[in-house]
Amino acid sequence: MFQKKSSFLGSTLGVLVVGIFAMASLTSCTNPNTPAGHEGYVYEKPRFFGDGGYRDTLKGPANYGFSLWRNQVINIDMRPSTYTENFKILARDDLNISFSFHAILSIRMGSVQQVVENFGGEKWYERYVRETFRTYVRDAVQRYDSRDLKTQRENIAIEVTEKLRAYLEDTPFSLTKVVIGNINYPEIVANAVEQRLAAQQLLSEKETQKAIARKDAEIRIEEAKGIAEAQRIINATLTSNYLQHEAINAQLKMAESPNHTTVYIPVGTNGIPLVKESR
Repeated sequence: MFQKKSSFLGSTLGVLVVGIFAMASLTSCTNPNTPAGHEGYVYEKPRFFGDGGYRDTLKGPANYGFSLWRNQVINIDMRPSTYTENFKILARDDLNISFSFHAILSIRMGSVQQVVENFGGEKWYERYVRETFRTYVRDAVQRYDSRDLKTQRENIAIEVTEKLRAYLEDTPFSLTKVVIGNINYPEIVANAVEQRLAAQQLLSEKETQKAIARKDAEIRIEEAKGIAEAQRIINATLTSNYLQHEAINAQLKMAESPNHTTVYIPVGTNGIPLVKESR
């Protein structure tokens, strides 16, 4: 009787152990997958046994497949992305300037294992690139006076790009471009600039008005010269005979008019009449 009970207990215990092991195995099954544009770092995360560590690379979109091992995946976006850093930096003339820099970065395909194991995985930008990028920007900006920053922005972007590319040369990371965003001066400076521009505009308008007045004066002078010349010509041609001729013609026209009654008294010089109109 005792032997039967022991055999039964042993069998039950064996079935229970097998069942627990089977359940643990089933719950440990995983199917790592990687979306498009990403690379997946597949690694084992053992529960009871296994070596753990890197297993394979997935190039998305892809699935690793079901496995009895606890395989996990770290997906890294390999596509170009824009990383923005905002700054408030003292320029060489000690003016605090606010602006932003944008770096377009990507990761070389096939390098996900290196990225995860050597550069912080998903945090690669924060851990490896960010502070160096910011340092290069500060060094470039602080060599210029604030008034020169807008005119030198292209040169600053080129300098930062060259330094950052050299820094990333032996890494999985690739720099496409560095772009400077809006440059914002302190409010007092912005107001001063606006006032200066307004003054320049007003000065330009005054210069225009002055030029117009000068031209108007030149026109009036020329008109006066023309009038004087006309008067000179008229005075030179107003001889006694010409005036007498004009007076006679005027008398004839008046005499022929039915609307006026005019009496001519030839008492003027050379018979030119004094005219009196009767009403």
